[in-house]
Amino acid sequence: MGAAGVQSSVDPMLLDTLARPLRNLRLSVTDRCNLRCQYCMPEDEYVWLPREDLLHFEETSALVDVFLSLGVDRLRLTGGEPLLRRDLASLIGMLSRKPGLADLALTTNGILLADQVDGLKAAGLRRVTVSLDTLRTDRFIALARFDELARVKAGIEAARRAFGRLKLDAVVIRGVNDDELVDLLEYGRTMSAEVRFIEYMDVGGATQWSAARVVSRADMLERLARHYGPIQPIVEESSAPADRFTLPDGTVFGIISSTTEPFCRTCDRSRLTADGLWYLCLYAARGIDLRAAVRRGAGAEELQALIGGGWRARDDRGAETRLALEQRSAFVPIKALRRDPHLEMHTRGG
Repeated sequence: MGAAGVQSSVDPMLLDTLARPLRNLRLSVTDRCNLRCQYCMPEDEYVWLPREDLLHFEETSALVDVFLSLGVDRLRLTGGEPLLRRDLASLIGMLSRKPGLADLALTTNGILLADQVDGLKAAGLRRVTVSLDTLRTDRFIALARFDELARVKAGIEAARRAFGRLKLDAVVIRGVNDDELVDLLEYGRTMSAEVRFIEYMDVGGATQWSAARVVSRADMLERLARHYGPIQPIVEESSAPADRFTLPDGTVFGIISSTTEPFCRTCDRSRLTADGLWYLCLYAARGIDLRAAVRRGAGAEELQALIGGGWRARDDRGAETRLALEQRSAFVPIKALRRDPHLEMHTRGG
């Protein structure tokens, strides 16, 4: 199957059982990472995806053609840490030229960003989001197990220079970094960055998640209002995961409240792992194997039918289902994660 110009043979407004369109695709390009963050990859060692199973860039590009023909128009490159994937700019160059693509973004921890940002921008990358959970070196080391805060900040500064604006994502954990909300917002101002605070989520299994460590959206807003004064919600029609707000001076920030106020009913995103498993929900236990279909020579129409049929049958509401549980703990037992690395969040792009 060639990578150029797959023609759509289906209704471009492909809807699932809850009338959610297929619009956003998160592409994981590697499951490996150069940090070991508490909320994502806290173990020393993991069972990695076999390198021979990873999609070649040409295979990824061809699959993206099929997704575009079915209505996807927004791509986000993720990991693991995507900048660990060799020659990532080459893939970005393949993707950025595709007709019908409205957005091409990257989420990174920022460590390798300063050295690569100009090449990524030149290849056609349009937006960058950097994960930044703390501005304190001691906390960064405690959270991520490596002393890399200076390189993350250098990456953020390089992204501001290259793109003008960017986003900063901060996972907020009670007793760990929840006293830095104001500091992170103020830092975001200096970097022309919109800060998005993320509720601590119970995905994966190796984390030490507990409900007591979750700082809710309501709690964050109350704390910020005490410091800044009245905060106004931004009313907008969007399937983006963050609810956005303005401070009295007009500064915009976002909160992703997947844990306490899930947005499942409007979720239009799916995830393709680096080895070609397609997950319809971050909490999904099983994915659809697109790599196997590509490598046995499936054509565009067969792949359209496979992807289209999977989406039409989609009824996933993972975060809502978790919220309804009386007792919540780590999502998957660690033993199961070691048997199947796909069950851990870092394989499917967070």
